[in-house]
Amino acid sequence: MSIKSQIARCYQLNRFKHNTSTVLRGMRIEESDKRNLKKDYRELCKSGSLAIDKFYDLWHKYPADVRRQRMKDYLSLFEAKGLTTDEYYDFEFEKREDEFRNTFLGLNEQRYYLSYLNPLRYYSLARNKYLAHKMLEDTGVCMSKLYCYYQPEARYIASEEKASDISGVLQILKTKGVSQCVIKTTESSHGDNVWVINDIEYKDNDAVLTRFDGQTLLLSSILSNEALIFESVVRQTKQFAAFNESSVNTVRFMTLLYPDGSAKIIATFIKIGRAGRCVDNAGGGGNVDVCVDTETGEIKYAIQFDGWRNIKEIDVHPDSGNQLNGVIIDNWQAIKEEVKRFQLAFPYCKAVGWDIAITEEGPVVIEANDFWDRTGQYFIRRGWRNEIRDCYVAWKKCWRGINPYATGDWLLPITDKKMIEKFS
Repeated sequence: MSIKSQIARCYQLNRFKHNTSTVLRGMRIEESDKRNLKKDYRELCKSGSLAIDKFYDLWHKYPADVRRQRMKDYLSLFEAKGLTTDEYYDFEFEKREDEFRNTFLGLNEQRYYLSYLNPLRYYSLARNKYLAHKMLEDTGVCMSKLYCYYQPEARYIASEEKASDISGVLQILKTKGVSQCVIKTTESSHGDNVWVINDIEYKDNDAVLTRFDGQTLLLSSILSNEALIFESVVRQTKQFAAFNESSVNTVRFMTLLYPDGSAKIIATFIKIGRAGRCVDNAGGGGNVDVCVDTETGEIKYAIQFDGWRNIKEIDVHPDSGNQLNGVIIDNWQAIKEEVKRFQLAFPYCKAVGWDIAITEEGPVVIEANDFWDRTGQYFIRRGWRNEIRDCYVAWKKCWRGINPYATGDWLLPITDKKMIEKFS
């Protein structure tokens, strides 16, 4: 174990000792509950590998008559694969069959593999939407049209697409005749800070932007110190628009790149918005999600996802009433081949979560994610641990254990040597 890991481990153990004597006193719970918590913690978590406050986070969510059973089950998964308390509760592990429990890829283990497969030095290529757009577009990957890149620090650069102030943005948009667009911050995710603009009314020194919901705002009000990109509006196929017309309903393709140059799709699911909403994000809830059979393109397991443990199985979209389960996605085989080509064009990251819009011209990349949440495993009703680990093992063998492009365990919060050995 490295010196850095030893220090972190000592801190963890000291925190455990400190918690047992002081954290309980700071908790605003009944004294009887404190006694029961302390007793269960000492009897079940003898190794002290899990801090008592984390133990309590899960312990108090279950009725008293099943707490010990649930905590014992959770601790076995924590010791085996580093499962977090949130993952155990959110994914309802107490109800899961062995296949899901064994194949689920949790946050800690995912960080371990992805820090190797998707090195830190390429972080900005996936996280910065402008850089990702330019690089992927240059390799022939189908993207939306880039109108303007607003970067307040680019005042010294003359370009047909870069602007550092409102006058520059206005000049570019007017010159290109832009009347509709999508505006995004370059570093955000989960559908945050996205403006879908249906109309632009140009003024002398500003512009009035009419959003998809009819509300208006001034261009000057969104130009700040944060970089933005202005892109064309993506028009999805009639089939996908029927799922929910107000949002671009993207397919998440999970792809892997192997040392022999082959690309593989390991999971697919669709994030579908609700009526009147323009964002389809799955992570925060409030939308519809479906699994897509990767082989056939058939939609199944449709759910209304209104937050963890507030999920309902459905057959049709709750707003439109249009059928979901059983629908076969048009041109599925051709779409898959194109997405595999996208992965080949992005070899810097060996494991990518693609958000793909399906248009009449084919699949269009909305976003490439080098690190993603675990929610999709709920939608497809199985984990993707085995596939991710197999890819990790293949590259580790190819590189003889050391990724020549990695810069260290930048994502790895794990200091437990036994756990590292399990993942390795």
